[in-house]
Amino acid sequence: MTWQFTLSGFLIGALVGMTGMGGGSLLTPILVIVFGFKPTLAVGTDILHGAIFKSFGAVRHRRLGTVHARLTFWMFLGSGPMSLLGVTTATWLKHHYGGTESIEAYAVGTALVIGGMGLVAKTFIKRGVQPDDAPFLLERRDRLIAFALGAVCGFVVGLTSVGSGTFFGLVMVLVFPLTIPKIVGTDIFHAAALLWVAGFGHLVAGNVDLRTMGWLLTGSVPGILLTSQFTLKIPDRALRLGLASVLMLSGIKLIDFPGADWVIAGGAVAAALGISAWALMTRPARRPQAETVS
Repeated sequence: MTWQFTLSGFLIGALVGMTGMGGGSLLTPILVIVFGFKPTLAVGTDILHGAIFKSFGAVRHRRLGTVHARLTFWMFLGSGPMSLLGVTTATWLKHHYGGTESIEAYAVGTALVIGGMGLVAKTFIKRGVQPDDAPFLLERRDRLIAFALGAVCGFVVGLTSVGSGTFFGLVMVLVFPLTIPKIVGTDIFHAAALLWVAGFGHLVAGNVDLRTMGWLLTGSVPGILLTSQFTLKIPDRALRLGLASVLMLSGIKLIDFPGADWVIAGGAVAAALGISAWALMTRPARRPQAETVS
């Protein structure tokens, strides 16, 4: 089973390349639900794959000047060490609770549901701080927020692989006066650094399937390089809501409570109808063309 991994990697790379969104959040549920990986192995493989994968985007954004280096440093100061604590916790759970129905599966499922909700919030919530092109000089309050954000979300990333983009990006949109390009660039650059730390921790702990990761990269790297030059002509909000729906339904599948299949089926139908109705309602009306006098 090799071409399936390559195809999955290509689809994720294509999604990120065309939309700029964190399709990597989909890899863990794909490995668990579609390919039958144990949650801890899926998380470790996802994280190390993401470290290599997002490094391409990080280098590109750094060259474009859309990375706030000092903000990245203060977030990483908290996220790096705490991600290793998350890896340690995941490894402990693997040794004490085996199988796909372990506590780790519930942790990943819960993180996916919360991540989907965060993506919805990121789509609709208006930022509390207005963006500014002027240089953003960090004050003591900003450094403390960045460190706390890194510590909390870093632990979640190390434990579940979810949140390297959604949670960090959401908080930065709300509290830091950065333009959207700088938020995206800083988010990706920090995520790459964080995932290298957490990925190395999972590799040392034996939670990475290197063969699978290699086949995923044969698809994801060409996918993002080939499709990054194209822009998908679908409203950004509709794409985000679609991805959020997939994340939440995947999380419900991993939690697998009684009646989860009915909730997934109903949620998929409701999400499809809701997104379609919302897209139709927000579609700009065509202006009547002025008649020309011949």
